[in-house]
Amino acid sequence: MLDNLVPTTKTANHEPNGKSHGSLDADIIIKNAPDPIFISDLEGKILTANDAVYELLGFRNDEVLEQSLSRFISPEETREFTAALREVIERGATRNARLNPRSASGEVIPTTLNASALRDTDGKVIGAIGILRDMRELDKARAYADSLIKNAPDPIFVSDLEGKILSANDAVYELLGFRTDEVLEQSLSRFISPEETREFLAALKEVIERGATRNARLNPRSASGEVIPTSLNASALRDTDGKAIGAIGILRDMRELDKARAYADSLIKNAPDPIFVSDLEGKILSANDAVYELLGFRPDEVLEQSLSRFISPEETREFLAALKEVIERGATRNARLNPLSASGEVIPTTLNASALRDTDGKVIGAIGILRDMRSYEKVVNDLQESKAELQEKILDLEKFEEVVVGRELKMIALEKEIENLKRESEKLNRGHSK
Repeated sequence: MLDNLVPTTKTANHEPNGKSHGSLDADIIIKNAPDPIFISDLEGKILTANDAVYELLGFRNDEVLEQSLSRFISPEETREFTAALREVIERGATRNARLNPRSASGEVIPTTLNASALRDTDGKVIGAIGILRDMRELDKARAYADSLIKNAPDPIFVSDLEGKILSANDAVYELLGFRTDEVLEQSLSRFISPEETREFLAALKEVIERGATRNARLNPRSASGEVIPTSLNASALRDTDGKAIGAIGILRDMRELDKARAYADSLIKNAPDPIFVSDLEGKILSANDAVYELLGFRPDEVLEQSLSRFISPEETREFLAALKEVIERGATRNARLNPLSASGEVIPTTLNASALRDTDGKVIGAIGILRDMRSYEKVVNDLQESKAELQEKILDLEKFEEVVVGRELKMIALEKEIENLKRESEKLNRGHSK
C-alpha cells in the first residue's frame, strides 16, 4: 500500500532538504504510476496528483491542485467520498467506492476509488491516497453483458455467494410466473427445496474454486405451484479485482426433454428386443425386461455391473471398440456378443448400438440392442445338416448310378458277345451242310 511509503515514525531518515526517503519513494511511485493517483487532506482538498489524473480529466495542474474534490463530483458523491475518508481513518483503507468526476470537456467519467491512509511521522492519519480506475470500458462491457443476459432466450439470473438473486432476465419471470419484485433480492431457497438449496450452495462453491459448474439439477416451484425441472450451468461473477462475488446462472427448462426421456424409457422398457444403456466404460445403467428374460438374471445382478461380467475378455475389448465407434460415428452395427446366462448357457447375439448424449450433445454412453441369434443359428445348423445329408445321398446316387451303368455296359458287352457267337455258330453250320 502506498501509505506504507510515507514515514509514520519520527525515526525516519531525512535528506538535507527535509524530505524522508519514504516520502521521496512515494512521490516517485505516484508520479510514474499508470493509474490516476491523487493525495487529499481530510476535507477532500487535493494536495498532489500524477499526470494520469490530468490525462483522465483533461484539466491543467493549477485547475486541480488545492481544489476540493467537490469541484469535480456531485454533492451526493462528495458525501460518499467524505464517508470513504472516514472509513480510511477508522480502517486504514476503503475499496471500490464509485466516483463519477466531470472532465474538462464536460464528460462524466465513471471510476472506482481505492483509498488508503496518508499518515504523518507520528502515524496520525492526515489525509488519503486515492487510486482511481477508469471504468468506461468495463462499464461498456457490463452493459453489453447485461444486454446479452436481458435478451437471452434462456432464463438467466445473477446471485451473490449466499444465493440472493440480484438480477434476472425476462425469461426467468416467464418460466416461473413471478413478478420482478417477487424474485429480486429474494433467496433462491424461496423457490427450491432445502436439499436443492444445499446443492446450489455446493455448486456456488464449485464456481468459486473452478470458475464454472455444469448441469446441476434444480426444480423451482412456479407461481402456479408447478415444479419445473431445470438444469443449471453457472459461471463466476467477479469484481474488478477478479474476486468471485457471485454467480451467473443459466437455467434450461427440462420439461420437454424429460418428457422425451420418459417416452424413450417407455419405448425401451416395452420393446420386445433386449435393450440396455451403458456408460462409456461399459457399465450397465439400465435394462429392459427382455434383457433379464434373455440372461435369466435379476435386475440387481445386472444394473451397475460391467458388461465384462457377462462376456469374455476378447468380446469386452470388441465391445469397447464398438463404443469408440459409437462416439466417433454415432452408431455401430452387428457386433457379435456371446453373453453367459445365469444357467451357464452361452447365448449368441448381435449388438446394434447408438450414442447416448447429454443435454449439450456430448456422447456419455450407448444404447445397445441385442438380437438373440439362437433360432437363427439353429436354422443355419439345420440347413448345414440337411446339406450334409443331401451330399451323402448324392454320393450314394452316384455310386448307385455307377453300379447300374456298369451293369448295363456289361449286359451290352454280353449281348454283343452272344451275337458274335451266334454268327460264328451259323458259319460253322453252313460249312458242315456243304
